[in-house]
Amino acid sequence: MTRGAALVTGASAGLGLAYAESLAARGHPVVLVARREERLRALAERLGARHGARCRVVVADLTTEAGLAACRDAVADPAWAPDVAVLNAGFGSRGPLWALDRAREADMVRLNCVAVVDLAAHVLPGMVARGRGALVVVSSAAAWQPVPHMATYAATKAFELHWTEAVAEELRGTGVRAVAVCPGPTRTEFDTGAGRSMSLPIPLDDPGLVVRATWRALAAGRSRQPAGAVARGSLLANRLVPRPLVVRVAGWLHRRRGLKGSDPPT
Repeated sequence: MTRGAALVTGASAGLGLAYAESLAARGHPVVLVARREERLRALAERLGARHGARCRVVVADLTTEAGLAACRDAVADPAWAPDVAVLNAGFGSRGPLWALDRAREADMVRLNCVAVVDLAAHVLPGMVARGRGALVVVSSAAAWQPVPHMATYAATKAFELHWTEAVAEELRGTGVRAVAVCPGPTRTEFDTGAGRSMSLPIPLDDPGLVVRATWRALAAGRSRQPAGAVARGSLLANRLVPRPLVVRVAGWLHRRRGLKGSDPPT
């Protein structure tokens, strides 16, 4: 069966790479979007050799209007109109807000929030018109509560979660599904980046686990999906433990967990 194209942002590493690999294996042509051209081209070559997948490489910084326009233009061609859009690109920072770079924090909001709204609003009309499609927004277990020392990141992920759940309800009956995937710590550049002091024994899930959980959630019609033991455990804690205590513990964990700075955007 011929499958429609799939769009994956942040495809050069980590979860984005895992989604691209899975979608190519399922027979989708894949539009690969990220800033790092060399990695994208190597991935496109590998997906072609391994799965016979057609790939389109889009080198773009989605914190900029030019980058968003390049991504929109790439899927404007009917041959590359996505039936699946995985909006995964994002980054985070660690440290108290006053010690972090102001412009970098604003770029985080642009990438984690504005780019998601912009690209979803661009691809969803076509999906609805065709009566099929799937929107995947990669949120985080950080969306369950405020996270001191990752304040901006957690807030952007909460935005993604609530926004996607609302859009999923709007899409009811159209044939198009939407899910916010909320992984816990995952074996990606975000959680294993150079300079991180992993002083706490926090388990890291495999990206493949998150991808498989995503497809199961879409098949089941769920609009949110925790992925991994930490994500499920922290969701349960938020239901059972008073919120001020959850926020304080989250702040303590993340203050211990890493050095001040930003994780690389994908």
